[in-house]
Amino acid sequence: MLRNLHIKNLALIREVDVDFADGLNILTGETGAGKSIIIDSIGLALGGKVQRNLVNTDDAPALVELVFEETNEDTLGSLREMGIDTEDGVVFISRKIRDGRSQLRINGETVTAQEVRRASSLLIDIHGQSEHQKLLRGEHQLSLIDEYGKERIAPVRAKVAECYHRYAEIRTKLGAEEVTEEERARQISFLTFEIDEIDHAELEIGEDELLEKSYRRMTNAKRIVEAASGAHALTGYEEGAGESIGRAMRLLASVSSYDEELEEISASLTEVDDLLNDFNRSLSDYLDSLSFEEEEFRKTEDRLNVINRLKSRFGDSIEKILAYRDARMDELAELRNYEESREELKKQETVIRSELEKLCGELTGLRAEYGEKFAGEVRRQLADLNFARADFAVEFTETPDFGVHGKDAVSFVISTNPGSPRLPLNKVVSGGELSRIMLGIKTMFADTDTTDTLIFDEIDTGISGRTAQKVAEKMAAIARHHQVLCITHLPQIAAMADTHYAITKDVSEESAITNIDPLSEEEAVMEIARILGGAEITEITRNSAAEMREMCRQYKADVL
Repeated sequence: MLRNLHIKNLALIREVDVDFADGLNILTGETGAGKSIIIDSIGLALGGKVQRNLVNTDDAPALVELVFEETNEDTLGSLREMGIDTEDGVVFISRKIRDGRSQLRINGETVTAQEVRRASSLLIDIHGQSEHQKLLRGEHQLSLIDEYGKERIAPVRAKVAECYHRYAEIRTKLGAEEVTEEERARQISFLTFEIDEIDHAELEIGEDELLEKSYRRMTNAKRIVEAASGAHALTGYEEGAGESIGRAMRLLASVSSYDEELEEISASLTEVDDLLNDFNRSLSDYLDSLSFEEEEFRKTEDRLNVINRLKSRFGDSIEKILAYRDARMDELAELRNYEESREELKKQETVIRSELEKLCGELTGLRAEYGEKFAGEVRRQLADLNFARADFAVEFTETPDFGVHGKDAVSFVISTNPGSPRLPLNKVVSGGELSRIMLGIKTMFADTDTTDTLIFDEIDTGISGRTAQKVAEKMAAIARHHQVLCITHLPQIAAMADTHYAITKDVSEESAITNIDPLSEEEAVMEIARILGGAEITEITRNSAAEMREMCRQYKADVL
C-alpha cells in the first residue's frame, strides 16, 4: 500500500508530506487548488513523462518520493526477481528533476523509467482517462476474459503459447531455407571451402600459445643472450662474484676455528656460494639452449601467420575456430540433405499445426463460456451503476492466422437504450459512461486483484445524483480489499471516505501554494457541506453533509 507521498518544489507545491490510510482515501478541493498535481506527481515518480508545466524553473530541484508497504508474498517475490531489495516489505521510489534531467531510484538504487514502471505495476494501478481508453482495445478486452476465467483458461493459454512458438519456429525455418538449386550449390561450395581451409591447418588446441612463446623468445634472442651472458660473467668464478665469494670463504676459513660464531657466519657464506654456483650453472645451460636454426624461426613465424589469419576470420581462439567449423559442418549437412530436411520440416509443421488448432479450439470454447458469464456479471454491475436498460455482450471472431494467444479476437458491445442494436463501446459510450463500465469491471476483480493500491482519477466525469451514489458504493466495495485513492468533486463519493483529505491553495502576492491535509470528522462534514452548498455553508447544508456521512457509514456497516 502507498503509505507516504512527499512532494517538493513541483508546480504549485512548495512541500507536501502526507500519509495515506487503508481503505477509501478521498481527496477533494476547490477548482484550481491543484488536485490534478497530486495524481500527476505520483505518475511522475512512477516513470511518467515530465510535463513542463509541472517543473519549476528555479534552482531548487523538483522531488517526488513514494513509500510503499507490501505484504503479499507473490508480489515481494516478483520484486526480488527484479533485483529489488524488499527488506521489511518497504519499497521506496523517488524521482528528482533538475535542469530538464531526472534521476529515478528504488530503495536507493538508480534505475531506469522502464524498470520503475515494471516494478510499480505490481504495487499501484492508476485509473484515469488513459486507463479507461484501454477498455476500447480488443487485446485488453481479451485479457479481461482470460483473467476472469484464468483458473481454467490460463493452463490452456500457456499450452497454446508454447505450441505456437514451436509452430512459428518451424515456419521461420521453412521460409528461410527456401533457396534455389543454384543458390544451394553456391552455399555448399563456400562452406566446403571454409571447412577445408580450417581442416588443412590441422589445428591443435593450445599450440598458438606455445608458438607465441617460442616466437617471442626467438625474436628477442639477441637481447636475451646479451643480458644472460652479462649476468653469467658477473656471477662467474673467473672475474665475477663467484671469485670474490671464494676469496671471502678462504679468508674466513683461516680464522673461523678461533670463534664459534664466526664458524656459523662462514657456513652461511658457503650456502651462498652453493646457490650462486647452481644459478651460474643453470644460466650457462640456458645460454646453450638458446641456439636455433633460421629455418626453425621461419617455420614458427609461418605457422603463427596461418593461425592468426584463421583467427581474424573465424574466431579469436583455436577453440572458436573449431566451433565455427563444426557449425559450418552442420549447415553443410543440412544443405546436402535439403529436400529431405524440408520434407521433415513440413511433416512437423502439419503435426504441430493440427495440435495448435486443437488447443486453439479448446481455448476458444473456454473463452466463449467465460465470456458469457463475464457479460452477465458486467450487466449486473451496470444495473447497479444506473445502466438499468443496458445490454452488454462479448462477441468473438476468428483471426486469419494463429497468434501467441490463439485465434480469438474479442469485442465488447453494448446497447444503452432498449431496441437499439449492440455496438462496440467506442461507438456508443461517452467518457463518463466508459469510466463507470471500467469501475464495474474493477469491482468484479476486486477479490482476486493482487495490486494493493488503486487510484481513480476523473471517475465522476459526467455523473451526479443517484449514479454518483452507486459509484461511491462500488468504490467502497473495492476498498474492502484494496487501498483506494480517489479525487472527486461529488459529495456522494466524498461522504463515503474512510479517510478524507482536503487540497487547498494559499494565495499571496508573491505566490500560490498547494497543500494537502487529512480532515477530522467535523472538518470532513464541513468539506462535504462546501461541495454541496458552494461558498456559503448554511446550517441546512451542514446537516445534509452530516446526514450523508452517517448514511455512508451505515451502508458500509450493514452491506459491506
